[in-house]
Amino acid sequence: MFSGIVERMAEVVDIRTDRLNKDFVLRAEFAQELEIDQSIAHNGVCLTVVDISGDTYTVTAMKETLDRSNLGMLRVGDLVNLERSMKPDALLDGHIVQGHVDQTARCTAKEEAGGSWYFTFGYQPQGEGLCTVEKGSVAVNGVSLTVCNSKPDSFRVAIIPYTMEHTNFCRIDVGSVVNLEFDIVGKYIARLMQQYNTK
Repeated sequence: MFSGIVERMAEVVDIRTDRLNKDFVLRAEFAQELEIDQSIAHNGVCLTVVDISGDTYTVTAMKETLDRSNLGMLRVGDLVNLERSMKPDALLDGHIVQGHVDQTARCTAKEEAGGSWYFTFGYQPQGEGLCTVEKGSVAVNGVSLTVCNSKPDSFRVAIIPYTMEHTNFCRIDVGSVVNLEFDIVGKYIARLMQQYNTK
């Protein structure tokens, strides 16, 4: 489980294809602190560390993950948001994030707002509970954010300078594709309502 509070960015230094899988080699400051089998969120996608070498480590993404997320679009030199899994005694500073990306969205607008920024993202609704609510939470590339201007197929978020500097929002522009994980509580409620209405 994660909180959507990004710890670091990593640079993609190599990408290797193995049949339908892709191995991503990333350079990160805390690579030597990692362990094989450890779970780390990459742009919000939970992946397992399979190799560590110096200041780099390797994770593998299978076809389902590549199809559902923006990881298949990564290129050498891209920056990836990282978050290690939460410890049981940690403060939940963001919101409950599972690291299971629901779908992607595209940035449709970026507006400067007196030192901060507004980003608007459009997406194709793909199921019950895969939506936002005004002032609710959503994870964008693994970053826990508060929704404003929620619509059935789009929403807007506000990004402060710290977030802009310390996450890959610094490279998101109109047309960029990002990962979305909708609020797990909303997804459970939608599922329960669906079951209730079919009785």
